[in-house]
Amino acid sequence: MIRPLSHGGQRLRPPDNGVNVDAGRTAIDTPGLDLTAIVNAPVGRILHAFFDADALRAWWQVTHSVTTPRALGPYAIEWAVSDFHDEILGRLGGVFRGTVVQFDPQTGFFVADAFWLPPDGDPIGPMTLEVTCSPVSADPDAHTQVRVRQTGFEDSIRWRRYYEVVPYGWERALEAPAPLLRRRRLVAVDVEKRDVLERTELILDLRVIADDDDDDIG
Repeated sequence: MIRPLSHGGQRLRPPDNGVNVDAGRTAIDTPGLDLTAIVNAPVGRILHAFFDADALRAWWQVTHSVTTPRALGPYAIEWAVSDFHDEILGRLGGVFRGTVVQFDPQTGFFVADAFWLPPDGDPIGPMTLEVTCSPVSADPDAHTQVRVRQTGFEDSIRWRRYYEVVPYGWERALEAPAPLLRRRRLVAVDVEKRDVLERTELILDLRVIADDDDDDIG
């Protein structure tokens, strides 16, 4: 389960369609992304999903990725080119790439010198991406608060349009890990072997999820 909590320090009120159209703006004059949500999974499993190629493919529809969870590691992900053509940005998809400057397996990571390389037009950047995770209860294996921030801006119509578009992609993406992670846990429980269960509490093996998608679990 995932539910929006706040944006820019204020409580969000989800619209009827479930998409928060204001999530991409931290201020009128300086656009950015500041999105907070609750994910029904522990911190370690969530961070794993940001760096594992199979996980990224499953929940973020990434086609290729090179991501290393350590300082100075690359963070490069690629999406298929969209059929949709934005009148300002052109086709969506392309590559997001930056450098991991900080990674903490207990709290999150920070990517600097990041650029979006769209299929059409010049790159947009530099910008930063920060993902922070914190348990919301005494049980570290329960719900986790995930905050995603993107900053960096030059006053142009393409930058402003980017921050109008990107929140929708993030909100759709953040809704995906929760059912996948929860389903993975149920698959492990069904096995009824504690050693398997303990391992699945530490890693997210989305290939197993794919094998069990037809079982109508969860």
